[in-house]
Amino acid sequence: MIDQVFHDEWGRVLASLVGLLGDFDLAEEVTQEAFAAAVERWPRDGMPRNPGAWLTTTARHRAIDRIRRDQVLATKLRLLVTPEAEEPMTARPAIPDERLELIFTCCHPALAVEAQVALTLRALGGLSTEDLGRAFLVPTETMKRRLTRAKTKIRTAGIPFRVPPDHVLPERLATVLRVIYLIFNQGYLGPDELGAEAVRLGRVLVALMPDEPEPAGLLALMLCHHARRAARTRGGDLVLLEDQDRALWDQAMIGEGRELVRRGLARPTRGPYAVQAAIAVLQTEEPVDWPQVVALYDELVILTGSPVVELNRAAAIASAGEPGRALDLVDGLDLDGYPYLHSTRADLLRRLGRTDEAVVSYRRALELVPSDPERRFLQRRIEGLGAG
Repeated sequence: MIDQVFHDEWGRVLASLVGLLGDFDLAEEVTQEAFAAAVERWPRDGMPRNPGAWLTTTARHRAIDRIRRDQVLATKLRLLVTPEAEEPMTARPAIPDERLELIFTCCHPALAVEAQVALTLRALGGLSTEDLGRAFLVPTETMKRRLTRAKTKIRTAGIPFRVPPDHVLPERLATVLRVIYLIFNQGYLGPDELGAEAVRLGRVLVALMPDEPEPAGLLALMLCHHARRAARTRGGDLVLLEDQDRALWDQAMIGEGRELVRRGLARPTRGPYAVQAAIAVLQTEEPVDWPQVVALYDELVILTGSPVVELNRAAAIASAGEPGRALDLVDGLDLDGYPYLHSTRADLLRRLGRTDEAVVSYRRALELVPSDPERRFLQRRIEGLGAG
């Protein structure tokens, strides 16, 4: 139960304290102390009627103690001493904009992308430095320095704790969405908690910005992919979409994604995440309507101009029955360092009976893919074509 409260309330409590104190480190420290106090007291005294209010009030009292002890920030002390802080059990209305402000602060373009990702997970998800280091395959000290640099940059550069004004909101929202999707992709074949955390952050963003279509599109996209996680590998080996056991798919999650897409497609305009989500929904159906998938990729290419999207479009064209045309498109892409160009090309060559060329492309992909399940899959493909 306390673990669930932690997940539900960490970001809200921390956002409230960062907004009041303007000091990320101090806010984080007193938030941690409030949760530690909850772990100690709630099993003995019972959970309060409003856990979030109790945690926020306790964290504020800890901040007051710190400020008094250090004899600094007297003006901020006056801000903190409010009637609400006098009664820990008093419920207070949630102020979702504080979490929204925290998301935009963590994803400010002045910060490096890896810092945006780490700080977002630390601030909104409450992941420990050790957890972040394991998830991103870096030593704990490296991750600690990354977080410290990000917080220092926020303080020294005067990065504001606020939602950006309307004229820059679309650009900044795109950064927030990209960071959440990067977190999701890191967990696609890696640590499960990253995928789940990205979905949770997506839900938070949709709740905070219900009138913005792209957060809903991103959430739908992640839901449709995350719903298939249990079927994506078997015994540690990669399983392609067409070979997955659909009984292992989370149908409730897919249904939620489908409903988000249905509402999004009713809008007069749609962005790239909404279109990708529509593609993901089609790929959960049996049979897959590949011509419709190709049509959506046509739209996505126009929206993004991305060669990776063009590669995915080529794969869909092959699935629609035109592997030769797909190969011509793949051969026109400048993505030599991208492993999935070579694995896609290899698969097309295999389907066209050009075995020797397929083996060369599979081996090139094998040199580049990042995960062990993918490497094993490619090695099996090579062996299946009679090459060692």
